[in-house]
Amino acid sequence: MSPGPRLSERPPTSDVPSARRSSRRVKPKTIVITVVSLAVVGGGGTFVAMTAIENAGKPVTPAFTMEDMGKLASGNLSAPDPETDALKAAAEQAYRAAQLKKNRDGADDHKDDLSWVVPKQAPGGDGFPAQNFPPGSTPSPGSNKATARAMLASFGFGADQWGCLEALWHKESGWNERAMNRYSGAYGIPQSLPGSKMASAGADWQTNAATQIKWGLGYIKGRYGTPCGAWGHSQRVGWY
Repeated sequence: MSPGPRLSERPPTSDVPSARRSSRRVKPKTIVITVVSLAVVGGGGTFVAMTAIENAGKPVTPAFTMEDMGKLASGNLSAPDPETDALKAAAEQAYRAAQLKKNRDGADDHKDDLSWVVPKQAPGGDGFPAQNFPPGSTPSPGSNKATARAMLASFGFGADQWGCLEALWHKESGWNERAMNRYSGAYGIPQSLPGSKMASAGADWQTNAATQIKWGLGYIKGRYGTPCGAWGHSQRVGWY
């Protein structure tokens, strides 16, 4: 009687299909961070917000990822995002590099000192197409400030927070709902990056100042607690 197969025997490894196959994908945000960083190294004056405009032409994708939906459900959409924070930091460095170069060149024309510009169209992205601004309409920083001041109490902020909010968004966008950062593509009064994050406050985020303000106050409350907390962070590192 011939002995049976031993329990310790195993089939040749060549006969066992591989159970793990790995593939590495480069995240889009990683590519953008690399582009912005190269702009900083090269002098910083490049208008890298073109990447945000190019993204608007990509195939339609869901406005929110599953991760974003989870944050919405938990009330934590304003949680720190390391990749977005890196973009903001790189944009700030690019802006400062541009100002240093201008000073070295002895330029005395400061009309382009702002870190933001007004694009011809409201930017799209994340499933939202670029959109024309309403014909004949113009931004009204004064009206936008009044709207924001009236919303403070509904977010639990006292009147003592107004000065910080006014200074913060004056620095970020001049209270212009059409402002786009030259270097990162951040958009709107609160400079959301990307601008489509503001869709959680309303589908008209591209052109409605009140919607942008609503999202911005929620973002500030969720991440920094108060406008003065956000302003203090901006003063330290150049962004919030």
